Amino acid sequence: MNDILFSTGAIGPLKLRNRIIRAAAFEGMCPGGVPSPSLVKYHRSVAAGGVGMTSVAYVAVVDGGRTFRHQAWMDPRLVPDFRKVTDAVHREGAAVSVQLGHAGNMSDRKVSGERAVAPSGRFNLFGLALPRRMGEAEIERMVEAHGRAVSTAREAGFDAVEIHAGHGYLISQFLSPHTNRRKDRYGGSLENRARFMREVLRAVKKAAGNSMAVVVKTNLEDGFRGGMTADEGVEVARILEAEGADALVLSGGFVSITPFFMMRGTTPHRELIRAQKSPLIKLGMMAFSRIMVKEYPWQEGFFLDGAKRVRAAVKLPLVYLGGIVRKSKIDEALGAGFDFVAMARNLVAEPDFVEKIRRDPSHVSPCLACGPCNSCVAVMYDGECRCTWWERQGKPKA
Repeated sequence: MNDILFSTGAIGPLKLRNRIIRAAAFEGMCPGGVPSPSLVKYHRSVAAGGVGMTSVAYVAVVDGGRTFRHQAWMDPRLVPDFRKVTDAVHREGAAVSVQLGHAGNMSDRKVSGERAVAPSGRFNLFGLALPRRMGEAEIERMVEAHGRAVSTAREAGFDAVEIHAGHGYLISQFLSPHTNRRKDRYGGSLENRARFMREVLRAVKKAAGNSMAVVVKTNLEDGFRGGMTADEGVEVARILEAEGADALVLSGGFVSITPFFMMRGTTPHRELIRAQKSPLIKLGMMAFSRIMVKEYPWQEGFFLDGAKRVRAAVKLPLVYLGGIVRKSKIDEALGAGFDFVAMARNLVAEPDFVEKIRRDPSHVSPCLACGPCNSCVAVMYDGECRCTWWERQGKPKA
């Protein structure tokens, strides 16, 4: 076939069978922090459905970096459990990545017993938490933790790691002037705010060696006044290229301020409120969520214009993410110079979406029919991520 989508592509030492990546979107399938049979089954089904690589999402580098009880951290004791995922994916002919990071001021003390940490001790209204400002010695230990997590991921059989430097989690909190008010060498200018990210990437690259691909998810912009701007997003991409990242996944938004900037579509207020465990947070959301959580209209390829600015500025492989529901838009992104395209909601609704568009290039994801409603995002807060559109249609999942 001459179709770029179904041609092979390389990310560092890793060769993928096609240009589609299952994006690292939280599955909610690690009850008690342990990878479950559901996690194995889901990623196996996505691999069998035709992706080039699937990404296990939102795995913390330390226990204190978790947001949810049903979220894992890269605990060496869990290597056999993660190995079940990687073996299952490999048997289907796909590669598998794991997203590593730390939630920073979004970490939940009730999960690990540890107080949240952040570049600055600013109150986080979203999680009703006052994080502890990290000292330089603690920053150094956090850098080392990222390196150890990569070594554990390699032992578990992952082909790649995706370092989460976006969405308002810890690295992103250092990058953003809104959450980083430091006056030392880790704050102030973008060069200083990016120092923690550079140190993490160096530790990650050393741990990955020549056998694993190192991908970084980064923000095009934070999406609000006072956050990291689009111009700074381009500069961050240049820094990551200079530091040796093998590829970048381009996204945007801040979970504590602009959570639906990264997804667009309907905000599932009722489902999000229902999922909250804290009575105080539930009450606050009932009163203020429609005021505080801004909605962003969905359109196909909603990040494409911003991503093209990064494409013009760097030469390393780029993964386009955002607003893909049909093959024609995938082809447009690949034709614009992006090396891969990532998606998540399509592959929650239809794990075999890639195989469907291979057989029928006119096939459109049901995510277009549902709005998208984003209910799959809401249900993962207290359980396993799933597509509720099929349920509302009274149909078995395709």
